[in-house]
Amino acid sequence: MKNFAIIGAGGYIAPRHMQAIKETGNNLVAAMDVHDSVGVLDSYFPDAAFFTSIEEFNSFINDRKETANPVDYLTVCSPNHLHEEHILIGLQAGLHVICEKPVALTTESISRLRTAEEILGKKISTIMQLRLHPAIKKLKERLDSKKVSDTYKVDVKYITARGRWYHNSWKGDVKKSGGIATNIGIHLFDLLLWLFGDVKENIVTEYTDEKIAGHLLLKDATVNWMLCIDENELPSTVKESS
Repeated sequence: MKNFAIIGAGGYIAPRHMQAIKETGNNLVAAMDVHDSVGVLDSYFPDAAFFTSIEEFNSFINDRKETANPVDYLTVCSPNHLHEEHILIGLQAGLHVICEKPVALTTESISRLRTAEEILGKKISTIMQLRLHPAIKKLKERLDSKKVSDTYKVDVKYITARGRWYHNSWKGDVKKSGGIATNIGIHLFDLLLWLFGDVKENIVTEYTDEKIAGHLLLKDATVNWMLCIDENELPSTVKESS
């Protein structure tokens, strides 16, 4: 049994992590969130220590380092712009870190985290669950089985409506979320690169607060893509059924 701690316990995705920790026979010993609406803890780990101060949380996991029952893993479920800071808290405390997507918002941040991994000898992992979807795994197997490399033409259009709250939350702030491409499109881009290889060229053709589109030239595919959170872009068949 491994001991976990979590930052961002009051968020939307945190209960999924708590459930996974419990179902795999592990234990959550500490949780932190600036908000105290974390009653969900009672459903999974009612004995977990809870903090609204990152400093007190950091002290807690560091104080356990030399005990017989240390923390082994930190799960980061905080807003995107805080990921680097929170990952480093875990690495510096001697923990492996599991971080929600995206791990970071800039290439400079990723470089710093890679260096920290190497120096501190701990690993950062992220959650890219669509790679485990049965249909996606089957598609990956079909593509990998081809002896001659084909170049595919791929169109990706993803529309997921969001209410007015979105733009007033951290998710609607590009500096905090990375924008639609990072916050919403990251899973789709991950799949495209996993299925069709590295990026040779990336061109953005449209960029607004609610819509972004472009072209990708990958090793084995050319991709036209569009991401949108405007319900007016939804197909009429979807609008009629809602």
